[in-house]
Amino acid sequence: MTDKINKNLTKFSKKELQIVEEILLKINKSQFTGLNLVKLKGYRDIFRVRKGRIRIIFQQEDEEINILTIERRSEKTYRDF
Repeated sequence: MTDKINKNLTKFSKKELQIVEEILLKINKSQFTGLNLVKLKGYRDIFRVRKGRIRIIFQQEDEEINILTIERRSEKTYRDF
């Protein structure tokens, strides 16, 4: 994970970190059922998972999944993609 993701994760509570971990396990196993998953407009292979105020944005190219960011929802959440 990148430094930005690690920095954002330090701001999360233990409960939020547990939620993020569960979501990441599902994403890595490509088990998207039960997740609030949406493809971002204007992008062919970038998706976001929403759980409360937490957003996990990732890119899926064929079988490879790259986590782009994990953060709380803000005005800047979707700007850099």
